[in-house]
Amino acid sequence: MNLTRVTYAEDPTIKERIFEELKVPSWPHFMFHDPVANELWHYLQEEFAAYQFIYRDDAGATIAVGHTLPFRWEGSLDGLPDRGWDGIFQKVVDDHLAGRKPNMLTAIEATIAPVHRGSGLSKKVIGEMRSIAQARGFEMLVAPVRPSLKSRYPTTPIDRYVAWKNKDGFPFDPWLRTHARLGAKVVKVAHESMRISGTVAEWEKWTEMRFPENGEYIVPGALSPVRIERARDEGLYVEPNVWMAHGV
Repeated sequence: MNLTRVTYAEDPTIKERIFEELKVPSWPHFMFHDPVANELWHYLQEEFAAYQFIYRDDAGATIAVGHTLPFRWEGSLDGLPDRGWDGIFQKVVDDHLAGRKPNMLTAIEATIAPVHRGSGLSKKVIGEMRSIAQARGFEMLVAPVRPSLKSRYPTTPIDRYVAWKNKDGFPFDPWLRTHARLGAKVVKVAHESMRISGTVAEWEKWTEMRFPENGEYIVPGALSPVRIERARDEGLYVEPNVWMAHGV
């Protein structure tokens, strides 16, 4: 199969139809209610369009997407934002508005069409991200990785989950393992990578569940339990991610 890579800068209409073309949302429905993403996503599509890309197959169908953003980093990797995805997205925009010259690249999202998962295409998307960093003279590619199987173990603390290994010594989690097989190293856990809050009614709509009383609930697709406080009419989800770093 021959693939064609196209950036948002080359075809600005991509942003309007990307998830429809992939025929799958990239995340569970409640993830689309992260306030940081909702406020800042337009920067990714507009100011940083050259950093976003898709792959099309021979028939012209979109089968993968990669989103990345540049930022300025002068500290150690251990100092990467504890807020992970939300924190680095805000850092990117702050650097951009302040005119700071970027020297590193962060992955934001990689999504593969369901029919092509397991085909090695994810490695190609990560490879393209590394190529973008290398072409622009950046020092490194980092990623606040969302472990793909953590939702099956939502009550297991993320620090323990990250330590799980397979028989070859690579991470138990397939998405962490994909990065690791390409040479990435785990830097640290971002325990509060996303904070998503909503009313009880909103959470019931987002999840198609009922929350009759206070407590922690296991929600499909969530990496950790959702905390419901009916007296405050609030549901809160705090998502952990894992910072990983690739050399370029």
